Amino acid sequence: MRSAQTAIAVRKHDGTITIKHVDKPMLIKRRPFLGTPFIRGVFVLYDSLVMGLNAISFSAQASSEGTSEELNKKDIVFAMLMAVGLAIGLFIVTPLLVTSLFGFLRERGGLFALVEGLIRATILVLYIWIISRSKDIQRVFAYHGAEHKTVHAYEKKEELTIENARRYSRIHPRCGTSFLAITVISAIVVLGVVGVIWPLNFWQKLLVRLAFLPIIASLAFEFQRFTSKFLENPFVRIFALPGMWLQRLTTAEPDDKQLQVAIVSLKSALGMTPTPQELGIPSDQAESDGTKTTEETQQEQSKSPEHTVEETA
Repeated sequence: MRSAQTAIAVRKHDGTITIKHVDKPMLIKRRPFLGTPFIRGVFVLYDSLVMGLNAISFSAQASSEGTSEELNKKDIVFAMLMAVGLAIGLFIVTPLLVTSLFGFLRERGGLFALVEGLIRATILVLYIWIISRSKDIQRVFAYHGAEHKTVHAYEKKEELTIENARRYSRIHPRCGTSFLAITVISAIVVLGVVGVIWPLNFWQKLLVRLAFLPIIASLAFEFQRFTSKFLENPFVRIFALPGMWLQRLTTAEPDDKQLQVAIVSLKSALGMTPTPQELGIPSDQAESDGTKTTEETQQEQSKSPEHTVEETA
């Protein structure tokens, strides 16, 4: 999770939880001008992708008891290129190709963009549904749900415990899944307008979609932030619903152990120290290691300043 700092928590085979802190600030923090509204979305997305790959790498290394190595910069760049290539092929080229098969749509820019967007949305839902059949992905989705429940508890100023987090919804309006749904909708609007103004052939349409991707992503990012702030407004909530519905596929109900990992990650991101019990460390070992007591960490939480919490991926 990402807040005052970025923290990754992983449960090891012995049942204990290990934590990795990432000290490198986000791009929009290192270069303030990149944090300008309607620009920042692309760079936040980039940071999330890099951090997600780092989290996967650390998780694999920690859970394998050090038998596998963490990804280096070259591996991360390669993985990012593969992910971007797959996304372009699956969610840009494929919908464009399929829609172009309908000859009567080629000269109708607005209708073309609508049909293409519906095909893109269908591919996205099918893709998520297919990968969710994997037990490993189901486990990832359960951790995703644990993350949301824990953030909800924190935002409601509850003490960060399993019992408190368990009561909250696994759906969260600032989730990356909602961002994907809003991006699909934004693409229909933006590309529809472009198609009406400029009649384009297939290759021109492809270039336009690639060129406008940062613009569409930035618009989607700002719109998601807006809807998450005014979710109680029934009119605004209508626009947030598609993303929240999609989260039904990308999250699952977590067990208590998964909630515990999410709590440790959030506490660490907020700059607090998880208790020995939360880390799964026996009391005698915690005392010998100098780990803070439960009472000390609870005092930390009560004094901790309020921060906005974001997903790392």
